[in-house]
Amino acid sequence: MNDKKTIVQPNPLLPGYNFNAYLVAGCTPIEKDGYLDFAINRPNGMKGYIINLTTKGQGTVFQGEQAFQCNVGDLLLFPPNAVHFYHRAETAQRWHHQWIYFRPRAFWQDTLHWSDSVNNVGRLTIPNEQTYQDLLALFQQIEREYNAKEAFSEAMSMCLLEQLLLKCIKLDPAHRQRHLDPRILETCHFIAAHIDKNHKIEEIAAHIHISPSRLTHLFSEQMGTSIVKWREDQRMIKAKHLLHSSVAPIYAIARQLGYDDQLYFSRIFKRYSGLSPSEFRNSR
Repeated sequence: MNDKKTIVQPNPLLPGYNFNAYLVAGCTPIEKDGYLDFAINRPNGMKGYIINLTTKGQGTVFQGEQAFQCNVGDLLLFPPNAVHFYHRAETAQRWHHQWIYFRPRAFWQDTLHWSDSVNNVGRLTIPNEQTYQDLLALFQQIEREYNAKEAFSEAMSMCLLEQLLLKCIKLDPAHRQRHLDPRILETCHFIAAHIDKNHKIEEIAAHIHISPSRLTHLFSEQMGTSIVKWREDQRMIKAKHLLHSSVAPIYAIARQLGYDDQLYFSRIFKRYSGLSPSEFRNSR
């Protein structure tokens, strides 16, 4: 699970894997002196989140005064750009952990801020065996869906992940959830469901039954960006996924995302990713 971009290989448990997807899921079974028994060290973190559940043994996260142990039933949440440094605890014979790397939906933000954190990494401890088994089953089901590579596997994985994150946030005793206004949540769902449409603010506001000015202000206040910028961000996230997961021509992907002009789409994409669509597709 290292993040070196200079090497490309297909196993997410080994250095060089390209985590450029909505979701990647797996289990890392580290045994003392085994082939996976090495420290993960990503000083700049990753672009997405990783949620991690220890299922056997013990791991060590960070070094020095910030170091802590994770045991069976402990959950970790690494946000984007957080430092990654973890390995099997020196005193343990093994450290097995289920993990999911993901790019969250925008309306999940309330579930991604855990009150107990060290160096920006959230921590939760599952309080009882039944809850542990329920959460472990979700991790494993998400992994199965991810590996199935069938129609709707990704959509199903993301739905299950949303359930997992909601169950996790309910375990945080100090958390006071800041709910998104239902109208903003509905706006996000509406845009995501019609990502290929260039709806005007007035059209979205009419669907949500709110004035355009109020929608514009409320969306910016709660989401930290404009509606147009948020829609473009979602399009670029989906564009990256489609470029790597399909063989569709670039002009077809552009149209699927609401861009009639392929050149304009390419300029926007390069501004976001630093690469042209064709360069990005070939980089995997």
